[in-house]
Amino acid sequence: MKSIVDSHKRRRSFWQQLALIGPAFVAGAWQFGPGNLTTAVQAGSSFQYALIWVIVVSTILMIFLTDMSVRLGIKSPVSLIASIKDHLGTWVGVVAGVGVFLITLCFSVGNAVGSGLGLSLLFGGNPVMWTVICTVAVATLLLLRNVYRVIEKLLVVIVGLMAVAFIVSAFVANPDWAAAGSGLLPTVPDGSWLLIVALVGTNFSINAAFYTSYGTKERGRTEADYRDVTVVDTIPGIIAPGIMTALVLVVAASVLGQTGQSAPTIAALAGIFEPLAGPIGSTIFALGFFGAAFSSMIANATAGGTMLSDGLGRGASSSSPAAKIISGAILAFGVAVTLIFQGSPIQLIIVAQALTVLIAPVLAILIIVMANRSRLMGDMKNRWWQNLLGIVGLVAVFALSVRLVMTLVGG
Repeated sequence: MKSIVDSHKRRRSFWQQLALIGPAFVAGAWQFGPGNLTTAVQAGSSFQYALIWVIVVSTILMIFLTDMSVRLGIKSPVSLIASIKDHLGTWVGVVAGVGVFLITLCFSVGNAVGSGLGLSLLFGGNPVMWTVICTVAVATLLLLRNVYRVIEKLLVVIVGLMAVAFIVSAFVANPDWAAAGSGLLPTVPDGSWLLIVALVGTNFSINAAFYTSYGTKERGRTEADYRDVTVVDTIPGIIAPGIMTALVLVVAASVLGQTGQSAPTIAALAGIFEPLAGPIGSTIFALGFFGAAFSSMIANATAGGTMLSDGLGRGASSSSPAAKIISGAILAFGVAVTLIFQGSPIQLIIVAQALTVLIAPVLAILIIVMANRSRLMGDMKNRWWQNLLGIVGLVAVFALSVRLVMTLVGG
């Protein structure tokens, strides 16, 4: 009887459940950046609907790994990297922090290029100029005192607006939905391996899953919150970017099918999309693209700064001085590469996204190992089926890492 009464007391209203939304949406916003969109456009333009299955499988695996990270954030008395140092050794925690930092450097290039390109599509002008403006805006945002809470609220709103933009864009493009459904059946077209690796690297974003534990810890989540967090934050927060990525692929494939014109870049897709959907349709698409780039720029710099700072023992909060300095360095790197490669950096973005899978297996191993530590996790330790799905994801990422090395060496 006492347990029934206690469970009734813990039930939350709809609005109380909505207040739990946050950390997974931050991870989703980080995951869903311009590199993600660029690879989706390339996949849709080059292979039409054939690679939709990659996005679906990656999203399912991402949900389970993010769930492990959420449970680690709930049960660990300190940050995830600090727990790794306590349980597995200091040097392992340092490697994790440095690994995530290197991934954020790769992502920073696409975020910088994409934010400038998105605003140039909307307002005209030099994309590099807009890149600098966006970078300064994000740097200013990171100077705020309670950085994480502000960023979380902002990114939840941006993800919602992006969802509307890409859903409208997909229906305006009027795709062949039956053909799109056939893309759920796994096939590997000739010459598609680098794009498959890049799609997995962006949609099965292990670094974003890793960072979810930090957001969970900053929000003070408890075991009593776990079920509701899973329903209103973890699952929708990870499914949303997967659906939006698939919609972008569908738009690119639909444009190719109706106009016969390939759209290898976001700018080319927006240009072809205008006569198909009109200026309003192309503006909505460009607005969604800018939202993806800008939100990912914010989350990427924050996460990279926080976790490298934690790895070096300089503080596990995004508000720590070390985290803010490192976040600024990540932003500066993205701008620098953008200024150096002002021509066509699309292939650079794809290769940078693909390279993240070389570091991802290490982070995946750490999440799975820590989620199985009985002394740390107690009743929230991984079940056998959670381990099975985690290992499937780990094997997939490791296999793609090997394939990527073979592709780059052979190419």
